[in-house]
Amino acid sequence: MQELKALIFDVDGTLADTERDGHRVAFNQAFAEAGLDWEWSVERYGQLLRVTGGKERIRQYLSEDHPDILDEPGIDQSIRDLHAAKTRHYVALLETGAIPLRPGVERLMDEAAADGLRLAIATTTTPANVTALLQANLGDEGPERFEVIAAGDVVPEKKPAPDIFRHALEAMDLPHQVCLALEDSDNGVRAARGAGLNVVVTTNEYTREQDFSGALVVLDGFGEPDRPAKVLQGPDLPGPCVNVAALREWAATAADTR
Repeated sequence: MQELKALIFDVDGTLADTERDGHRVAFNQAFAEAGLDWEWSVERYGQLLRVTGGKERIRQYLSEDHPDILDEPGIDQSIRDLHAAKTRHYVALLETGAIPLRPGVERLMDEAAADGLRLAIATTTTPANVTALLQANLGDEGPERFEVIAAGDVVPEKKPAPDIFRHALEAMDLPHQVCLALEDSDNGVRAARGAGLNVVVTTNEYTREQDFSGALVVLDGFGEPDRPAKVLQGPDLPGPCVNVAALREWAATAADTR
C-alpha cells in the first residue's frame, strides 16, 4: 500500500463559499457596468453552475436566455471582456475580506503541512481569483503554501474533464495513487475520478443534493473541534472534524479495496 503524500484542493465551494455572494455578485456588477440588464438571481446562478468556467457560464446563459446575441459579430471577445470585468469585481470583493475560508480549511492545511503532506490546487477558476482569495485570508504568503496552483485555462477542457487534475499530478510528479482530491461538486468528483484520484467531498448550499457516486466520503464541511462535521455518505468520521489522520485512514481503506 502506498502512503498518502499530497492533497489537491478545489477552490470555489471547497476552500470558501465563493459562489452565491462572490462570483454571482461580481458577474452582476460586470453586466451592469457594461449597460446590460442581465441579473443572475441566486436560483438562476445555481442552475448555471452546472457549467464550469466563467466564460463558459456566460455562453451557456446566452444560449438559454438570449440566443440571438450569440450570432452577433465579436461575441467571443465580448464574453472575454465581460469575464475580465467580472474577475476585477470579484478580486475587489475578496480584498474587502467579505469571503472567508470555510471552517476547518486553514486548520487542515496547517495539519497537512506539519505532517509532511504536499498541497496543490486544481480549479476551473482563474489564477487571479485563487491568488486573491488566498492572500485575503492567509496573507501574501498564502499562495506559497501550495506547491502547484493549476487553474483556469491552463488545460483545454475544464471539469468534469480530468485535465486539470492530470496537470496538477504531472506538475507534482506524483502518481494518482498517493494523492487525495478535496472537492465540493459532482463535476469535481467526476474530474478527479477520471484522473484516477480518490475524492473526499464537502458539500455546500449549491451542491448538497448532487450525486457524489464514486467519492470516498461526503460531508457537510471539514468541521472544527467545536463545530463538528457531519458525514452524509461513507464511513464514520473518527472525531468531530476532518483531520490528516482521517484522510490517511480513508485513503488507506480505498487502496486496500482496489
